[in-house]
Amino acid sequence: MRTAEIKRTTKETDVSLYLNLDGSGKSEIDTGCGFFDHMLTLFASHGRLDLNVKCDGDTYVDYHHSIEDIGICLGQAFAKAIGDKRGILRYSSIVIPMDETLILVSLDISGRSQLNFDVALPTPTVGGMDTELVEEFFVSFVRNADVTLHIKEFAGKNTHHIIECIFKAFGRAICKAVSEDATIGGEIPSTKGLL
Repeated sequence: MRTAEIKRTTKETDVSLYLNLDGSGKSEIDTGCGFFDHMLTLFASHGRLDLNVKCDGDTYVDYHHSIEDIGICLGQAFAKAIGDKRGILRYSSIVIPMDETLILVSLDISGRSQLNFDVALPTPTVGGMDTELVEEFFVSFVRNADVTLHIKEFAGKNTHHIIECIFKAFGRAICKAVSEDATIGGEIPSTKGLL
């Protein structure tokens, strides 16, 4: 099974994270931010990933350090669990609608970290969380997972729906990209022979 456990302790946070890429969508999430807990639960469920996250952070300041460090840990866990990337599909693009909202997430498990976040979030907070932290989470994930990730909003007026669509699509994109590609067998999906 493709699994990883990451522990990260700083003066600002204490994060424990477990990821199973071959899971069934089960999760136990406690980040100290209820809205973010909900988003990670959606991510795991729609991605068919097993994910446990426990974070004790300086939430009396704000949620920034916790969400950033969880992104770091999830990226590190993903990179560790995916291993040498042999036999995976590698690419995926997922479009998720939710009422008035339409979000595209495209992923390349490339070995190169790049984020394009083209999303307008109408309100500065949702569920007590600063909405700018959504992009910060993905910056942290991408840098540590060494993937290319594009997130684009095509329609949306409700901040909650936009963010919810992003996390659902992100989960589905990972699920698809890490799936085995029968056409390449156990090879690494790159003409270089390395990702």
